[in-house]
Amino acid sequence: MTDRVTLWVLRLLWVSLPYSAGALFVDALDGRSSGFGSTAAVGLWTLWAIGLVAVLVPHTTSLTFLRIVAPASLAATMWAVTADSELATELLAVVVTGVISVIVMSAPVGAAFVNGTAYGDECRLPLRPPGRLLLGPIPLAWAVAVAGAVTGPLLLGAQLWAAGTIAVVVGVPLAVVAVRALHGLGQRWLVFVPAGVVVHDLSSLADPQLFRRADIDRFGPALADTDAEDLTLMAPGLALELAFAIPMKIVRRPRRGHPLDSGKRVAALLVTPSRPGAVLREAESQRIPVG
Repeated sequence: MTDRVTLWVLRLLWVSLPYSAGALFVDALDGRSSGFGSTAAVGLWTLWAIGLVAVLVPHTTSLTFLRIVAPASLAATMWAVTADSELATELLAVVVTGVISVIVMSAPVGAAFVNGTAYGDECRLPLRPPGRLLLGPIPLAWAVAVAGAVTGPLLLGAQLWAAGTIAVVVGVPLAVVAVRALHGLGQRWLVFVPAGVVVHDLSSLADPQLFRRADIDRFGPALADTDAEDLTLMAPGLALELAFAIPMKIVRRPRRGHPLDSGKRVAALLVTPSRPGAVLREAESQRIPVG
């Protein structure tokens, strides 16, 4: 229920953007060169239209798009605030784009979108992003994705042909690489299926791996002195321990320049889901021992 309500709030706010933020952007683009203003206006309407489809059709690709565009819309709004607009107009636009950005990044929206591509009886619950990437590489990848996609067209719209061409030739390929990297991080989740639970995390494992219900001894908060194999990648939040009745073989993702790992047997694994409580409730409903 929480996921559905949050998703509908996001949809309503996104639909309202032309009314809540449109006037601010009209004022911000007024007085700019006609080419720049037209290019920016077409870009804003195009992104809004694609975003409308994305919020109406939950999908892992839609989630990646929204998590790039929503913060970009907030950044664009903060830029537009420098225009001579009424305070009420500015506050409304900042509040709406800010709330959209927060909702898009929330765990309920993440769960709703990744389950949009689930098969049959699957229930997908996202994992938190690696901690070592949160304070640097992820924001940098987002900045490269946004700047690489918009800088070239805006410069061309302003009739800065040489700079615009260079920005397109250099920026667009960089943006594609950055988007692919961000999309890959958004495809890390636990998948509950009738047979057990799948750890779908290609940042840690060579391939998604199923652990059967019959082989699971306990699924619960990690113990302080645990020696479980750590798949959390230093993600912040409560780590959960998936302990097995007998040691299970896993194959870690090979490091660059190293041969494929032949695998190792472990007694338990550590993962850090976005919503550990929801994970444990789902595990209990699937008759997996929780404790």
